[in-house]
Amino acid sequence: MPEVILQAWQAIETLGVEKVFLLLMGPVFVVFMAVEARHLQRRRAQTYSVEQVGTNTLLAVSHSVADGIAWLLVIGLFYALFEVRLFEIPATGWSLILLLVLQDFFYYWFHRASHRIRWMWASHVTHHSSETMNLATALRQSLTYPISGMWLFWLPLAWIGFKPELVILAVAISLAYQFFVHTESVKKMPAWFEAVFNTPSHHRVHHARNPQYIDRNYAGVLIIWDKLFGTFVPETERCDYGIVRQIHTRNPFVMMFHEWRDMFADVRRPGPLWLRVKHLWAPPEWQRPDDVQPQ
Repeated sequence: MPEVILQAWQAIETLGVEKVFLLLMGPVFVVFMAVEARHLQRRRAQTYSVEQVGTNTLLAVSHSVADGIAWLLVIGLFYALFEVRLFEIPATGWSLILLLVLQDFFYYWFHRASHRIRWMWASHVTHHSSETMNLATALRQSLTYPISGMWLFWLPLAWIGFKPELVILAVAISLAYQFFVHTESVKKMPAWFEAVFNTPSHHRVHHARNPQYIDRNYAGVLIIWDKLFGTFVPETERCDYGIVRQIHTRNPFVMMFHEWRDMFADVRRPGPLWLRVKHLWAPPEWQRPDDVQPQ
């Protein structure tokens, strides 16, 4: 029993790294949203509303609670992999930079999978359902991310040799950076910055439903992954935000669960079992052969 209590306490301390960091960043996020709202108001391009910010904040809080519970449940796997780690990596400034780069690499693949595997898209679609783009959009998250398996993509970092608490901190730093790319108020950053880092321009493309922009620019912090793996597209025309099948709702529960409902409805439809269950891992736009209408 003492060992169980010790492990539970260790897990809570580990989770505290992320929560304290995001708690400290909270006032910064609020200030930047207020500044942006004032800026947009002066330009008569206001995309903020009390209802929008309130809904997105509710989604962010529910996501944070679910995320914390998930970490408590899976943190043991991270420590188990850390016990059989491949390398002994000392905690230094350089190793933290290496961790941030590697975490960003795995984030790219998590993000790409979240668009190409419907089970994961069922969670991620909540974030993309916003039809406006401002800093408050970054708060629009789903509490179902743990179910869709987001945490699986960070497991290799513990196996490589990074302490679980530092892995969680790296994830928190990445999410904090990404808050600031959800805006139309910043048009372009300096060319050298645009070439290396994810920027508001790059991320506006990612949130757009224009045909040439769909499933592009998956970057978290570094845009170089998109350029290396062929998913980069520059912003060339005005972005139309939202998802292909807009849901036009203010109900946070519909935002979080509509794609899960639709996905399982497709699975329940009559047909061969292997085609029915393929809806779980096929891309969101995939259709069964008998659903495709002849031209």
